[in-house]
Amino acid sequence: MIPIEARLARKALKGDQQAFAEIVGLYQDKLYHMAFRMLGSRQEAEDVVQEAFLRVYRNLDRYDEGMKFSTWIYRIATNLCIDRLRKRKATYSLDAESTEHEGLDGYAVIPSDDRTPESEMLLSETQRIVRQAIDTLPAKYKSVMVLRYLHGLSLQEIGEVLDMPVTTVKTRVHRGREYLRKKLERKL
Repeated sequence: MIPIEARLARKALKGDQQAFAEIVGLYQDKLYHMAFRMLGSRQEAEDVVQEAFLRVYRNLDRYDEGMKFSTWIYRIATNLCIDRLRKRKATYSLDAESTEHEGLDGYAVIPSDDRTPESEMLLSETQRIVRQAIDTLPAKYKSVMVLRYLHGLSLQEIGEVLDMPVTTVKTRVHRGREYLRKKLERKL
């Protein structure tokens, strides 16, 4: 026995607009709730549902009847949500009210750049201790730590610079951090 969704998909593929409207009716709310839970935005959830149905319509010929229709349509919508989440960039506005400090905007919670003699002394002392700890690192760890944290190179770039696999770079960064952590936990 063929499930109703598969029958509706066959009819829609042959051009039956009513059949496709029934598919939309069956899944519209379910997909919206799933998208809203993933994205947290009503507008984005609505956009994802609309895009999902467009993709379903365009790709009905690719639907494998051996697969549950619900699985197929949910996979399409979920992938669209994941794509949106990946593309999201945090947006910050200094004019917006701070969520952590009621009644204050972003400008009010920016820390002052007024340095006191005491804070300058503590900062320079901390920097000196960290530099000394880095100087004691074995050469193979020191090179990756300096390139990673003082020059801001990516793991890939470090691998290219030092002519070594990225996995080796990752291991050395990890071991270098552990070495520094042990060295600095007694001093800071």
